[in-house]
Amino acid sequence: MNGPCKALDRMVSRAWPAPAKLNLFLHVTGRRPNGYHELQTVFQLLDHGDELDFALRADGRIRRMGRGSHAPPEEDLVVRAARLLQREAGCRLGADIHLRKRLPVGGGLGGGSSDAATTLVALNRLWDCGLETRALQDLGLRLGADVPVFVAGRCAWAEGVGERLEPLDLPERWYAVVCPGAHLSTARLFADPELTRDCTRMTIADFFAGAHRNVFEPVARRIEPAVGEVLAWLGRRSEARLTGSGACVFAGFDTRAGAEAALADLPARWHGFVARGVNRSPLLERLERELSGS
Repeated sequence: MNGPCKALDRMVSRAWPAPAKLNLFLHVTGRRPNGYHELQTVFQLLDHGDELDFALRADGRIRRMGRGSHAPPEEDLVVRAARLLQREAGCRLGADIHLRKRLPVGGGLGGGSSDAATTLVALNRLWDCGLETRALQDLGLRLGADVPVFVAGRCAWAEGVGERLEPLDLPERWYAVVCPGAHLSTARLFADPELTRDCTRMTIADFFAGAHRNVFEPVARRIEPAVGEVLAWLGRRSEARLTGSGACVFAGFDTRAGAEAALADLPARWHGFVARGVNRSPLLERLERELSGS
C-alpha cells in the first residue's frame, strides 16, 4: 500500500446531493433498430433528493452501507457506478457509500440515476481520477439513459434515448409532487401496445409554446388506477402531469406558498413534497465547495 493510499484511507466526505428531476414533457418519436426508443423531453432539476456520504478505503473495496435492503451489487446502480469509474480510471482506492434515500423507487423522479451520477462525480473528485464531465457522462450512459443529465448538472432539452442534451434555462418555479405509493415498470410501459410512439418531432420553441404532453400518462392511468386518482386530485389545484414513466405526479406554482397550499389536505395514503425547480444542480455547488476546500 503506498503512502497516498494510507493518507486517504477512511477519509469521509459527506452530504453529496443526488437531486430529483421532473420531465416537463415526454414524447416518443420513433424506435431504433436495436429496440431503443427515440425520445424528446425537458429535464427540470429540483432542489430535493437523495444524499450520499463517501468513506474512502485503501483496499479497493466498494460497499453500500446503512440500514435497509440493498439490491445485489451487480444490480445496485451506486455500486456499479463506483466500480465502473474505478475500472475505467485505473483507481486502486475503494469506498464505503452511505445513501440516505428520500426519493421513491419507480416514481419517475430519477432517483437511482441521480444516485449513480453523484457517485461518479463525487468519487472522480475524491479519488482524484481527473476525468472531465464529458467522460463521466459517457460512463453514466452505460449505466442508464438519465444518468448523463445528472452528471452535467443542468436543466436540459434532451433527445435520442435522453443522452443528447442541450442546456436550457427554465423559470425556477415551485413544484408540488405527489407519489401515490405505486411502482410502475418502465419496461412494461415501453412495451405497452397502446403507447404512442410516433409523436411529431418538436423544437424548443414548440415546448415553450405549450405544445407537449407525457405520452406515458394514458398508459399509466390504465395500468395503475392510483395514478389517475392523483392526477385528478392535484389537477383541481393546478395543471398536473406525470413525470417520466411515473408513478409520481407534479404541478407547478409561482410561489412556495402556492405549492404548499396545494398539498395542505393531501390524503394520508399518498406521500408528497414541495421542491424548487433549479437550473443548476446542487451537486455542482457541492463539487465546487469540495474543490475550494470549504
